[in-house]
Amino acid sequence: MAATTSSAIKAYLESLGSGVPVFRDGAKPKQPMPYIVVTEAVSTGLDGPANGDFGDADAEVNIIEVATVDLVQQARVRVSATRTRTTERYGLAESFARALHGCRLPAHPAPVHAVRVQGIDRIPIADNVVRHSITIEIHRQLLAAEVLPKPA
Repeated sequence: MAATTSSAIKAYLESLGSGVPVFRDGAKPKQPMPYIVVTEAVSTGLDGPANGDFGDADAEVNIIEVATVDLVQQARVRVSATRTRTTERYGLAESFARALHGCRLPAHPAPVHAVRVQGIDRIPIADNVVRHSITIEIHRQLLAAEVLPKPA
């Protein structure tokens, strides 16, 4: 079981068998491309207005957590003095988005009701690197352990 949302996303993406390494919050120095970086809790809010019973500390509270999944790829490689070859794997970001949309992140420590892909942004090529940013919503239960202080 993963300890965090980004760990659960990492475990799920790695289980797809794409061979693309996945990192939480940032790749290691000099990491070869392609790779994925997951950033959790970009924003978090209540899932619906009638969420939980505010008089009951044990009531289920559900949240929508927004996370980003960034696919980083090399755009081109030089094959001669005058020619380059595209190395970007077209459709790879879309395949990850498709796999994430509707999944339940089985390794997440909290019950996940659904994952919804909000969109994919392709950031223009800079320094021969292309980045696709997949924004996802994780509809899940907020665990009491996430908000209550641990006993001393």
